[in-house]
Amino acid sequence: MYRLGARGGRQLLRAGGFWGARTESQIGPNPTDRAKKGTKHHLVTDGGGVPLASVVTGANRHDVTQLLPLIEAIPKIKGGVGAPLSKPPEVLGDRGYDSDEHRMKLSGRGIRPTLARKGTPHGSGLGIFRWPVERALSWLHQARRLRVRYEKRADLHHAFVKLRCAVICWSLLHSAFC
Repeated sequence: MYRLGARGGRQLLRAGGFWGARTESQIGPNPTDRAKKGTKHHLVTDGGGVPLASVVTGANRHDVTQLLPLIEAIPKIKGGVGAPLSKPPEVLGDRGYDSDEHRMKLSGRGIRPTLARKGTPHGSGLGIFRWPVERALSWLHQARRLRVRYEKRADLHHAFVKLRCAVICWSLLHSAFC
């Protein structure tokens, strides 16, 4: 989207919206962060912290809205004899993913939801199992290009997220066999 603007008697062609799609400016402001533009990365990993799928949204989107798209984005996992695993047996998540409606939808798909409930005191024990996800997110944000978004196009930014996830997978594989 380009706009024409007059400056000093001449017409200038300038970008109308720098940050592009999948940022807060396209979705609407969030009152808690004073409408700052930004991107949120949602990541699902296996028990060892290997990234399986990622979703990129605007910073003002709530986490629970991305729970089901994140589970659906997991590719089929080939393993031993038989059909490939197409869904995880259990999903662990923090309070941001707590919703009775989503718990029911996950249960209907045969996935056991282990999500921390809102309003309960900390110390649920999920932190012991969630640290591989937090570690993977910190490794994802070690790339400056993902920590500070420079791409205008959402597809390019998501491609860099997937590339960084591939680097994380490679480094975990490399450390396991070397």
